[in-house]
Order: sequence, then structure tokens, then C-alpha cells
Amino acid sequence: MSGGFPEVRPRRLRSSAAMRRLVAETTLEPRQLILPMFVREGAGEPIAIKSMPGVVQHTRDTARKAIAEAAQLGLGGVMLFGVPEVKDEVGSGALDPDGILNVAIRDAVSEVGDELLVMSDLCIDEFTSHGHCGVLDSEGRVDNDATLKIYAEMGVAQASAGAHVVGPSGMMDGQVGAVRTALDAAGHLDTVILAYSVKYASAFFGPFREAVGSSLQGDRKTYQEDGANAREALREVDLDVAEGADIVMVKPALAYLDIIRQVRDHVDVPVAAYNISGEYAMVEAAAANGWIDRDRAVLETLTSIRRAGADTILTYWAADAVHLLNHR
Repeated sequence: MSGGFPEVRPRRLRSSAAMRRLVAETTLEPRQLILPMFVREGAGEPIAIKSMPGVVQHTRDTARKAIAEAAQLGLGGVMLFGVPEVKDEVGSGALDPDGILNVAIRDAVSEVGDELLVMSDLCIDEFTSHGHCGVLDSEGRVDNDATLKIYAEMGVAQASAGAHVVGPSGMMDGQVGAVRTALDAAGHLDTVILAYSVKYASAFFGPFREAVGSSLQGDRKTYQEDGANAREALREVDLDVAEGADIVMVKPALAYLDIIRQVRDHVDVPVAAYNISGEYAMVEAAAANGWIDRDRAVLETLTSIRRAGADTILTYWAADAVHLLNHR
């Protein structure tokens, strides 16, 4: 060595776009992205979601087109949410074979077959008049065990409609085991469970309430996790894996990157993360005001979630991100 300084020059590996691509430690690819979609019963045209610019409640026809595009883009899958016209105390529309979510699943599978994974949200909050993720007891509390029976039926209904993956998201104790047992008993041995294992009671869910036309009264703090807790997250993950979860998920993503990393290091099943509505809305709002470069912020956000340890990401930017990756 010459003895001159600096003797070590890390900048050599940042000297060009080609060099940066060569040594990139974290990849972001279309196959790692899942597009959440909302399908509204009775809609004659797509309905814009004001708090999520660029995201809509789809009609059945526009949903099919978006799903076909997702397959063409090489996305990992779509996650379907139904927005019903009528709700009731027990969320009965979630079990109806002709309910909007089960119909949307059949539409999707008929459009893309096995070319794209069709995933479905397994929770009754969109279908209940009170907006909670479970049925209520006589004192207005969410009844965990009564809700499990509904989740089991809902899982079978979604698998029967053709869903490749079901996503129990209500954070009921024992939900994965109840759904797995019901699926297996009904012969749906190959239906995958993507468990919302670590779902925090977050302020960043706000825009999602508009997206699904939520009727929520009160909050979900008695069943979604406290944002102060990390050890509890690992306990929830362990329980879900023991009950038969094939994939576990952390939701939200950005405020919980440390949790994603802990979960990734803790389990040997795939780990997903949900880049949620509020995270999306913040970037879009800041970009609309000219405060940040939107396209760079989108890719930086998604890369950070991958770097934290997520194998796959649910994100409203999924299709956009593919175009950005192809033209950067």
C-alpha cells in the first residue's frame, strides 16, 4: 500500500448505474409484489378512493381487466377485498357463494387460472354493520370463538370459489387452526394460508376504511396488537405456524420494519409484509405537493421493506412499481 489516504474507496462500487446494479444486495422484482384490489358490488363504473389517489373500488369488469394486467406484468398475485351493498350483524355476505367477494374470486380465477395467484382476504369486517372483524356478544365485545366458526366457513367458501390463497386477517386467537382444519376436511388440502400473524392496531389504516366502506364503531385494540410490543409478535407467529400457516405476514410495514426483520430471522416459512393504505397515502400526498420525488420514493419504500426481510410485499403500487423498475 502506498500509505496515502484514503486507501479504501467504497465509492468505486457506486460509480455507475451498471455497477450499482451488479452489487445491489436487495432485489425488488415483480414476482415479489402482490396487488390488493377492492371490488364493489353493484358498481357500474370504478369509484375513486379520495384518500388513496390512483386506487379505486373496481366493478367486476374492471377488476377482471386489472387482474389480467397483473398477470401480464408478472406480479406474484392479487389480494381481493369485497365491498358489499348490504351488511348485517354477523357478516353473512362473507359466506354467500354469490356474495361479492366469492364472485370476485371466481371472476379472477376464470380470467387468469393458475397464471397468477388469486388471494382473498378472510375477515368479516367489510360485511358487518358494526365494522368489527368478528361477531359481537351480548355486551358488544368481539366473540372470539363464535367468530372462528364463521372464519372456518368463509375459508371453505373462498377455496370453493377458487382462491389459491386465503388470508385470515382478523387476529382472532386460533383462526389459522380453525381455517386449516375446515379446509382440509372439505378437501382443500392445497389451499395456502397466508396468516396475518402480526397485525398492529395502527393509525395508518385510515384510508383503508374509506376503501372498504367501513362501518367501524369503536376500535380494534382488543384483538389487533399493541404497537409497543415486539416479543408478542413472535409469539403470535409461532402460534400461527404451529396451527398450519404457510406464510406469515406483518402489517403495517414501514413503522414495523424492525418486526419484519425479527420475524424473518425467527421463522423458516415465507414472510410477507403489507405496505398499507396510510403509507401509500402519505407518499402520494407529499408527491402531489411537490415535496418529494414520487417514483423514487415508491421504489425506496418497497426496497426498504424487502431489505428488512419481507419475501413478498402487498402494495397498492405493485403495478406501478413494475413500470418504474422497467424504466429506471
